[in-house]
Amino acid sequence: MDRLRLYLNRQASSLGRYILEQTLYLFLGWIPTIVGIGIRGICYRLIMQMDGWAAIENGVRLRFANYIKLGYGVYLDQRTYLHACPNGIKIGANTIVMHGAVLHVYNFRNLPHAGIKIGEDGLIGEYTVIRGQGGVQIGDRVYTSPFTQIIAVNHVFDDPELPFVEQGITAEGILIEDDVWLGSGAIVTDGVRVGSGVPLLQERRGAAGG
Repeated sequence: MDRLRLYLNRQASSLGRYILEQTLYLFLGWIPTIVGIGIRGICYRLIMQMDGWAAIENGVRLRFANYIKLGYGVYLDQRTYLHACPNGIKIGANTIVMHGAVLHVYNFRNLPHAGIKIGEDGLIGEYTVIRGQGGVQIGDRVYTSPFTQIIAVNHVFDDPELPFVEQGITAEGILIEDDVWLGSGAIVTDGVRVGSGVPLLQERRGAAGG
């Protein structure tokens, strides 16, 4: 019973929300083509926040949907995965999230700054992974290429005699300012600020640019 309760607690904000969200996914989440996009654009307003029209393809996976906010013109491609948790995911107007991208707040430790905020007119490339435990803020017109990783958390390894899972984590957060391009396979780790207009083509562990 405890395992079932744990599972449900990591899927939705309440049992009622879980039933509502999963029912909509079951009956509407699979419908292909523009017909499905239109139906989801109307019916998914029951479970999430939308500012105007947003396009959600079939096969998109959403968890804690009531903590997700989509701006006008947002596009979620097939097999994207948004797991919001409290503090949530906010995607600005006209931003595109491509096939296989994962946006996961993953805040099961009640971290105060957790969340993912993405600005307007951006592009989250195929199979990009964004982890928002420490908070990820991404500005306007930011493009991530395929397989980019933006990970706002680190495990602590200070004591070699103690298993790392018992040593806690750091979650300082990541800030990526406007007009940034992240090249394919780029990795941005916890505590990094990427300045406006900076192209990032490799792993980044410190502040970049202005």
